[in-house]
Amino acid sequence: MATNSIYQYSLVNALMSGVSSQGITTSRLLEKGNHGLGTFVRMNGELILLDGTIYQLQAGGQVRIADPNDEIPYAIATHFEPQQTHAVKLETKTSVDDTLETFAKQTNNLFVSYRVDGVFRSIKCRTVKGQEYDNQPLSELGKTQAVADYENIKGTIVGYRVPEIWQGIFVAGEHMHFISEKRDVGGHVLELSTGGSEVQLGLAVIKDIHIELPTSANFNAAILKTDDQGLKSVEG
Repeated sequence: MATNSIYQYSLVNALMSGVSSQGITTSRLLEKGNHGLGTFVRMNGELILLDGTIYQLQAGGQVRIADPNDEIPYAIATHFEPQQTHAVKLETKTSVDDTLETFAKQTNNLFVSYRVDGVFRSIKCRTVKGQEYDNQPLSELGKTQAVADYENIKGTIVGYRVPEIWQGIFVAGEHMHFISEKRDVGGHVLELSTGGSEVQLGLAVIKDIHIELPTSANFNAAILKTDDQGLKSVEG
């Protein structure tokens, strides 16, 4: 994959339909980028790809480095090289979108990949506990997700901003995962604030996208449709 292009395996709509029993390996995803996010087989925890290492952020609060043969039913990855880097203050999660609007003008219909490094005054993360039965939908898992609040924590956010028209194929709007500098906690970001402190935000505008679809019987038997309300609810 070229620098600052997107590779995605499977579709968010497939996760919403519970299709997550198999996927590509961790080692294969690493060929596609050094920066990304996703989930693991049976939606067991959150995935963050940072600096060429894939971490599994588990619902019990543990973090582990993924094994090369772990399977990934959904992920998005980029060989990320920031085109711009700025010191910014983020009062809320919405501030991320406002900040991207400031520095990446006239990109509403393009993708933006970004990374935020620094100390967060507060950050709320969720981790999905994993399917309890075959094809359990993500919208149902979201009702029992583990949520944790962290204060004055140093770490990194990996994120993507996706145009609304792509909802269901990707997660439209802001989609971001966090991992602490100590690599001991993290998850899907629901809320954040840096208070009055500055953090470093690097971003790249992306126009090249490659999507690889599963060929499994489970994927092809699924009825894939966009549940916009359900997606917004589970993604926070």
